[in-house]
Amino acid sequence: MCLSSKYKAIRDQTVMFCNHLDIEDYAIQVVQFASPPKWHLAHTTWFFETFILKNYVTDYTDFNSDFNFLFNSYYNNAGDRVLQSNRGNMSRPSTNKILEYRRHVDESMIDFLDNLTDKKIIDIVVLGLNHEQQHQELLITDVKYMFGHNPIFPVFNSKYNLVKDANKTSGSFKIDAGLYTVGYQENDFCYDNELGVHKVYLNAFEIENKLVTNGEYLEFMESGGYSDFNLWLDDGWSWVNENVINSPLYWHKIDNEWHYYTLGGLQKVDKNAILIHINFYEANAFAEWKGMRLPTEFEWEIAASKFDWGKRWEWTNSAYLPYPNFVKENGALGEYNGKFMSNKMVLRGASAATSTNHSRPTYRNFFNPSERWQFTGIRLVK
Repeated sequence: MCLSSKYKAIRDQTVMFCNHLDIEDYAIQVVQFASPPKWHLAHTTWFFETFILKNYVTDYTDFNSDFNFLFNSYYNNAGDRVLQSNRGNMSRPSTNKILEYRRHVDESMIDFLDNLTDKKIIDIVVLGLNHEQQHQELLITDVKYMFGHNPIFPVFNSKYNLVKDANKTSGSFKIDAGLYTVGYQENDFCYDNELGVHKVYLNAFEIENKLVTNGEYLEFMESGGYSDFNLWLDDGWSWVNENVINSPLYWHKIDNEWHYYTLGGLQKVDKNAILIHINFYEANAFAEWKGMRLPTEFEWEIAASKFDWGKRWEWTNSAYLPYPNFVKENGALGEYNGKFMSNKMVLRGASAATSTNHSRPTYRNFFNPSERWQFTGIRLVK
């Protein structure tokens, strides 16, 4: 597929997901970390306008001079920006104006891409497309958070369950102790945080072939897992008590039976389905309860070719840190990953919400240990 066709396909996919929304849904921001759909539509457009069109198209005309301030996310080098917590306060510009903005930028981008041969610029376009795919997943998780905190639990789309996957394999397998090579070694796209191929020594370990299920986690809950401080990291125990947590996100006990919200509506918890929407603290406590542990990100990467992955982002026991010889780009694009290497934990794999062709074994996702609105799960090691 040529670059302009790939650009159009990925950009169209974002809008197609939003076609299931009502106009009132586009501006809602339920919580600081979840952005409104309309902001996602604008920010992904801002990326191409700011880093491609303004820099490399001499006769390009800004759609709106205020949009750099309104839709910059965290790029300090790109100028001032609206506080993240205020993204839901913008009733204007309207959703229709944002869609007009997308069309304006897309028309200019398609014209530009038709004759593009400069590898440096192509690389930025490809980064922008991967950035858009990241926001496609964030759109799904943010919309689910919005609908999942609506007291009537509205159906987004009856076909968008996304949490019904079950394990296709069972058991476990062993990886021998030894020196292994980790990091991205192919020639296609990857993020800068995957670069810096290096050796790691791993002790022998045994890793589960499957992810933890709802039924297994329910056993943890019923055994008093959320009330036994011995199972929890100190930060996690504080989080449980401060937020009065006793179940995964979106779980509700109705008539003495557990239900959970899916984008297809409120449904009974499927005990055979793979667990989802738990944070690092919960994952670690469950592992402690099982007498096991979470894998490090390097153990996960070395073992990944032997098990089925891609249905849940899998928590690892690794802090998000730079690889040896990690180098940040100069300017705004250097802020993409490097400046977040503090107080985050690494997740590996992909999820049922991840865009097609946006996953690989070396992908290093990262979130705060308390966050659980992403499609996260648990794989255990002993």
